[in-house]
Amino acid sequence: MKTKVKIYGLDCPNCARNLQNEINKLDGVSNASIEFVKNSLTFESEQPELALTKIISLTKQLEPQAKISKIEQNHKKSFVIDLVCLLVGVGLGVFIFFCPLPSWAYWTIYVLAAILLGYKTYYKAIKLLFKGIINENLLITISVIGASIISEHMEGLMVIALYSTGKIFENMAVNKSRKSIEKLAQMQPEYANLLLRGKETKVSPEQVKKGSTILVKAGEKVPIDGVILKGTSLINNQSLTGESVPVLKQVGDEILSGGILLDGTLEIKTTNLYKDSAISKIMNLVENANENKSKTETFISKITRWYTLGVVVLACLVFAVVLAVTNNLSTAFYRGLIFLVVSCPCAFAISVPLSYFSGLGNASKNGVLIKGSNFLDACSGLKLVAFDKTGTLTTGNFEIKHIAAEKGFTSQDVLYYAALGEQNSIHPLAKAVVEANKKELKKVADFKEISGKGLEYSLNNKTYFVGRKNENLKATIIEVFENNNLIGTIELADTIKPTSIDAIKKLKEMNIKSVLLSGDNLETAKSVAKQLGINEVKASLLPEQKYDYLNNCKNNKIKVGYVGDGINDAPSLAVANVGFSMGINGVPASIEASDVVVVDDNPQKIATAIKISKYTRKIVWQNIILSAVVKLTFLTLGALGVTRMLAAVFADVGVTLLAILNSLRALHYNPNKKLKSQIKSQVKIKGKNFKK
Repeated sequence: MKTKVKIYGLDCPNCARNLQNEINKLDGVSNASIEFVKNSLTFESEQPELALTKIISLTKQLEPQAKISKIEQNHKKSFVIDLVCLLVGVGLGVFIFFCPLPSWAYWTIYVLAAILLGYKTYYKAIKLLFKGIINENLLITISVIGASIISEHMEGLMVIALYSTGKIFENMAVNKSRKSIEKLAQMQPEYANLLLRGKETKVSPEQVKKGSTILVKAGEKVPIDGVILKGTSLINNQSLTGESVPVLKQVGDEILSGGILLDGTLEIKTTNLYKDSAISKIMNLVENANENKSKTETFISKITRWYTLGVVVLACLVFAVVLAVTNNLSTAFYRGLIFLVVSCPCAFAISVPLSYFSGLGNASKNGVLIKGSNFLDACSGLKLVAFDKTGTLTTGNFEIKHIAAEKGFTSQDVLYYAALGEQNSIHPLAKAVVEANKKELKKVADFKEISGKGLEYSLNNKTYFVGRKNENLKATIIEVFENNNLIGTIELADTIKPTSIDAIKKLKEMNIKSVLLSGDNLETAKSVAKQLGINEVKASLLPEQKYDYLNNCKNNKIKVGYVGDGINDAPSLAVANVGFSMGINGVPASIEASDVVVVDDNPQKIATAIKISKYTRKIVWQNIILSAVVKLTFLTLGALGVTRMLAAVFADVGVTLLAILNSLRALHYNPNKKLKSQIKSQVKIKGKNFKK
């Protein structure tokens, strides 16, 4: 059984990683994973309560300041204690530096200052050392003790003071990122107003059954997906789709959970259980997004396990070389300590996962749910994006243009026999046919679907086929056969989404090729492609042919994305380097098979995902290169005796803070700046102004 809890108080990613490794050694615990940035711990166990008890006990030993809880906690108290200890410790250090004191008083205050400034660091270093774990806490502890031994007392205090200050700033920056993501959790509705026999009752959303009637008032969140039975209101869907302009909803419109009513009152008939509603799906995707890590993040995670041990070995080597050259024990020891301080892996360990975390959070805010940093990374390398047509680039809302009936049959007969078969289908064409039919539909026998062709059924000892046998038809046409004799055709028309043209334009601006893969006939597909500006069209394709096309692209080393929304798109979504499913309330199979879910069916969001991906990846490599260059520079200067320990500390803490601040840019990057500048700052509807 998989269990997820909250863990607070961990000071750094390495601490989290070391604790994670030790938890995985416990009996009855497997696949334990700590997400430092998300304050979360997940593990698997057949006896979760017993396993959690063991985990809490182990955590108290290795990370006594850390707390594990099943609910959110506020840890401002811990922050205040750390800040007070830091200020008092620095104050004591300044006091003994400027005031002449007896030796006993000097050493008493010095030791007290050093303890206040780094008691957590020393404690963890010793605890982990007994477990055979060497990390940056040990590096700093050795540096402080070493500086004290060679009478560099003030430098020893400054090392731990600057390190602790850096930790405080790190936590502040990470918490800022956490709070931005935690705003998504605020989308979750706390209650639903259930209407039973005209009486309103406030209940938990989980208690509302499908088909129930709920009441949503101005200022409240829509708790469950549904259809509006009564009322008209403006809905703020910014938390769902990233769009700041309110949407007008009225009787008969579908409405997703998570939106906020700006005015009026709505009666809604629920079409899903809460667990199947949009808001629940979004939260599940966001919660699990960090389980799939990018290659870069995984590599950094693996290398930091051995990094610290390697640093200690190299520091000893520096000590030996300098001692051999200078024949001065104090100088050799001092330069070895500088090497330890500069080499702390914090800049790498925190900035890379924080960058991806920020990128995933930014995508979520823009209505694009990416299932992991590996898929976020993959988006940046796409060279070709293939699109399904119906429901992806078009609305999928078909209308019947014309019905042609053969001799002996009326147009109503043709429509009726088509609807008898299509009543069991969820295809958009089927929906249009069934809705247009006015006759009562009977149950049919021997129903079966013929992949890529249509469907077949029996009625009154006759066999009917509904679909397409003639591949040369130049429009979207359904043919109806009775005992292999054509009895009529139904011509339907679809409309292109207003956002589709801009979606293709944005991909072209990024030098990404677009291809239309359609099951429709060539003439219809070409017509849509021409309107959108898509140059390559593949028409009359079966699902397996779409799969083969994408697989062939991958075999030719072309990184390809696929965008679709139906059951027949699931294989293509799975085989593509990145699969994009359209709509959080789309077909479950397509959402499951995809790597990215576009919440609001807007194809423009494909470009949004790719832009965020490219920007995030750029920041990740900026942080890696910056950290590596600065550390290598100061390691060399320290070994040569050009810089002192304080400069080394500034270099380590400074580059870590710069990398963290740079990572947060991925959270605030606006991929749609040009688009949003074109939207009016106010929307006036029903005499009301709604500002952005």
